[in-house]
Amino acid sequence: MEAQAHQQQQWMHPSHASASTVSSMASSQPYTQPTSVEEVRTLWIGDLQYWVDENYLHSCFAHTGEVISIKIIRNKITGQPEGYGFVEFVSHAAAERILQAYNGTQMPGTEQTFRLNWASFGIGERRPDAGPEHSIFVGDLAPDVTDYLLQETFRAQYPSVRGAKVVTDPNTGRTKGYGFVKFSDEMERNRAMTEMNGVYCSTRPMRISAATPKKTTGFQQQYAAAAKALYPAPAYTTPPLQALPTDNDINNTTIFVGNLDPNVTEEELKQIFSQFGELVYVKIPAGRGCGFVQFGTRFVQHVKP
Repeated sequence: MEAQAHQQQQWMHPSHASASTVSSMASSQPYTQPTSVEEVRTLWIGDLQYWVDENYLHSCFAHTGEVISIKIIRNKITGQPEGYGFVEFVSHAAAERILQAYNGTQMPGTEQTFRLNWASFGIGERRPDAGPEHSIFVGDLAPDVTDYLLQETFRAQYPSVRGAKVVTDPNTGRTKGYGFVKFSDEMERNRAMTEMNGVYCSTRPMRISAATPKKTTGFQQQYAAAAKALYPAPAYTTPPLQALPTDNDINNTTIFVGNLDPNVTEEELKQIFSQFGELVYVKIPAGRGCGFVQFGTRFVQHVKP
């Protein structure tokens, strides 16, 4: 036991840790699935830049002397980071201290803020394949609504809730006022769309609609490519607006908007497209010269403003 404790203490100091060392520790550490909230000691960390690795996160937290392991989740095919990871601490109390002290504060050497939350699964645990997921879009969220608050607001009524995500600006860390809730039971998802519409979460009533199914990969692929691009953005000199469907999936309600002027904002894009139907969300990836607009129904995709 003394040797094990000495080994753990030795790697937690940031002086000589390398990315490979931290990564190997993350994969080799045993983890027992917690049976109560008090036993959870792993934090989820999200909205990470493509260059963030285990070594960088280790340098952020290791000075506390309470880190056990760190793991960045990577795509199984490409090996590229998925933009999130997990940090495991020696105890629930240690993890809670970090969550309270770091969440929303600026990450060292960047203009980005820490985005932390409790993890449902610890490092070394694989999330079981529990079948299909059914999601809803939740809009008009108050600025103080977190992933956890949104999740628990729905979980109190619907046991099949798997998780929730409040979408934030990656540069400022501020919420964009909307999010998504995932269910394993389609009937509960359908009930929630009716029963929870207009129900208060924090200080505002929620606006709920159906979320685009995961199989509509047109938007996902294009946005992921833009967000993770490693090269400088090309110079866009043609200002005309071009709106095209992202794919031929009849369930897809998202359009790609190209040739955007660099000064165009998401709010301006909302004003332009809101006349064609109800908008779910608008996104302009930084420096890409393009954007994405999701409507509530499919027919608006054929409109070219």
